[in-house]
Amino acid sequence: QLAESGGGLVQAGASLSLSCVSSDRTASTATMAWFRQPLGHERSFVAAITASDETWYGDPAKSRFTVARDRSKNTVYLQLNKLNADDTAVYYCAAHLSPRISAQELGTMKYAMHYWGKGTLVTVSS
Repeated sequence: QLAESGGGLVQAGASLSLSCVSSDRTASTATMAWFRQPLGHERSFVAAITASDETWYGDPAKSRFTVARDRSKNTVYLQLNKLNADDTAVYYCAAHLSPRISAQELGTMKYAMHYWGKGTLVTVSS
């Protein structure tokens, strides 16, 4: 139901734009979040955007990444700027269907997401 794209191999300092498309209106109406998981490490929170477009960012994403959505395309985006080797990971988008959850609450990773994409790999060479 959710499909990420836009990953690839880039050099340190470069930018990438990740997309997450839903096959229905989920990406337009749900609270959406991005997570990432480096090889051999735990999954961590990157950013979230609620149905009212409230946003929240994890520490690695603050001031470098931007989450946004295009409701006409049922798509959520994650703009990655000033990438460094520590950003190398599989990036996943996910949806939480509760209208009451906040982006900050999702950032605690205490709430299970309802839908997940399969991920897109971002590799940053130093």
